[in-house]
Amino acid sequence: MAIITLLSDMGTSDHYVAAVKGAILTQLPAAIIVDISHSIAPFNNMHAAFVLRNAWPEFPVGSIHVIGVNPEADGQTAHLAVRHEGHYFIGADNGIFSLLFDGKPQEAFELTLKLDADHQSFPNKNVFVKAACHLARGGTIEMLGRKTQDLREQVGIRPVVMDGTIKGEVVHIDHYGNVVTNITRPLFESLVKGRDFRISFGRPMHDIKKVHKTYSDVPHGERVAFFGDTGYLEIAVNKGVRGAGGGAAQLLGLQITDAVRLELEVVTRTIARA
Repeated sequence: MAIITLLSDMGTSDHYVAAVKGAILTQLPAAIIVDISHSIAPFNNMHAAFVLRNAWPEFPVGSIHVIGVNPEADGQTAHLAVRHEGHYFIGADNGIFSLLFDGKPQEAFELTLKLDADHQSFPNKNVFVKAACHLARGGTIEMLGRKTQDLREQVGIRPVVMDGTIKGEVVHIDHYGNVVTNITRPLFESLVKGRDFRISFGRPMHDIKKVHKTYSDVPHGERVAFFGDTGYLEIAVNKGVRGAGGGAAQLLGLQITDAVRLELEVVTRTIARA
């Protein structure tokens, strides 16, 4: 039985997530359901894409990923089933698929399957579950709808490199208050090349001049920069968490979209006259 993952902004204090799971289990009592997250910021495609693109590659080929963020369809927004690198993704064509992969998805199909009359009121349950269960039973994606290549695009925020500086920004703050930027290791290495640098994101007293391998490379309570498992530059405080001294976001006053600059240090040399 294929794995069905769920990602949404529905939270867990209401009945919505349970209703989606119940609908899956009604059709497939042996279904394997994995919650990726239901704490996505409401209607936030960027947040949803960041979380899912760092989770789905870890699942087995054949997994089915249901994206329940901005799920409504209208005259300009279709519901899609996407196949990419052996995985299936089901969601609305609201731009999120352009954020999930490096490039366009390999195949996309506009859902045309027969639905109940009330499907528009809760598409996560009444549309996406039906498509996901069809695939989990071994049904083909081609049976779900007609192939399309005209997907809506949403442009992600990319760092800017100029004059020895990478101008990036905060794209995610995790449960611990760790700050994730959009600066990748390859981009960092292409600029720095062993030279001195500083990472700036507010007051000069908070600047960081070294990238470490992990949190414990610095003493408890010290700020640290390193490349996390996602491949992006992170700023953290060792053993700093919300509610217990504060994580990096709280202690350093950082929020989503705040600027983060990585600058090469200018070395001034004095040439003595003979």
